[in-house]
Amino acid sequence: MEENALRRDNVDWAAVRRAAFTRAGSAQRPVDTYPAIETAVGALGDGHSRFFDPKDVNELEGGAAVRRPVEGRALPGRVGYLSLPRVQGSGEVYQQYVRESRAAVAKANRPTACGWVIDLRRNGGGNMWPMLAVAGPVLGDGNVGGFVDAKGKKSVWSIEKGSPRLDGESKGWGASAPVGAGSAPVAVLTSRSTASSGEAVAVAFRGRPDTRSFGQDTTGVPTGNQAHRLSDGALLNLTEVKDTDRTGRAYDAPIPPDEVVADNLDREGSYQDPVLEAATEWLSKQPACT
Repeated sequence: MEENALRRDNVDWAAVRRAAFTRAGSAQRPVDTYPAIETAVGALGDGHSRFFDPKDVNELEGGAAVRRPVEGRALPGRVGYLSLPRVQGSGEVYQQYVRESRAAVAKANRPTACGWVIDLRRNGGGNMWPMLAVAGPVLGDGNVGGFVDAKGKKSVWSIEKGSPRLDGESKGWGASAPVGAGSAPVAVLTSRSTASSGEAVAVAFRGRPDTRSFGQDTTGVPTGNQAHRLSDGALLNLTEVKDTDRTGRAYDAPIPPDEVVADNLDREGSYQDPVLEAATEWLSKQPACT
């Protein structure tokens, strides 16, 4: 933690170490150290680092998938709508997520959409790379963001043939043809529930031409975690980097939308959606959709 944590310069490590070793002083087994580790994680103050015991790790990696249904549809005015939910699980879960989501994009693109709504309001995070594999054809090829650590070391997210890469290295998803030549206007919807990797997708659209965001501030953890496996299978998921957009701006706090619109997400099934209405009204005025 002291070497890699994003906010390590703001932590009194001598005090953290004293508290941790006091709590773990009589430990005989790895499990006896868990309270001390959790106390140290709490002292980081980044709101994103987490400790998982082996049971939690098994549930996280063993198929206990966390995701909402993918939704893609064509809206009036030749606007494509994609609700991009969170996803967390195993490799097969991610493969299914990408297959379903890309099919949803194709469905929303009939007939050819003049503009897009990317709805991240219920995206609470998980693995960002399957999400970018779906959003990639809408984002368009090129550099779309990156990470920066506490030492200023940077890495780059990019899209190539609709598929995400980190510092030029493929993340393992196949190519997907761009929609709207990757340059169609896009409205991004966010809420206070948009968190972590959901915020990373929002960041990937920041600075993109003909793109505007609507809704409310995000949760405020647009940061990246690195998994550190411990000896008994427990996992320390440590926040080590900030997200950066394509202009180089870094984020580590709630991200405000370009246009604040009161939401009604708590009214599930409501026929009124003021955020979506504001987004589609803006899209209808863009040259591509007039």
